[in-house]
Amino acid sequence: MQGQAQQQAYDRGITIFSPDGRLYQVEYAREAVKRGTASIGVRTADGVVLAVDKRVPSELLEDSSVEKIHKADNHIGIASAGHVADARQLIDFARRQTQVNQLRYGEPIGVETLTKEVTDHIQQYTQVGGARPFGVALI
Repeated sequence: MQGQAQQQAYDRGITIFSPDGRLYQVEYAREAVKRGTASIGVRTADGVVLAVDKRVPSELLEDSSVEKIHKADNHIGIASAGHVADARQLIDFARRQTQVNQLRYGEPIGVETLTKEVTDHIQQYTQVGGARPFGVALI
């Protein structure tokens, strides 16, 4: 009985390593991305092309309610794969960062700067208790 309780602690805790050195919540987040539909990005000399496989998993969902390509700013697009709700939360965060940068510096945020801001935010959710890692990948 005690072994099962310990296993559940490893299974639920984001900051608790299992005896074999695994963080199960991080693995579950990766699995959510694998189960999501494909999203790809192609970089060209003139810009970037984003393409997604947009499948609606249920007849109860409105097709237009599932977005996989998002506009973070006038010059930045983001494609997602994985949990739609997690994608929405990260896209909202990215949009806020673009607005803060515009207000603070009077110019659009750079792609590298926004990428760093978003990835730092994602990383925080793998290091604190009471949260879970995002089950989404962004391009």
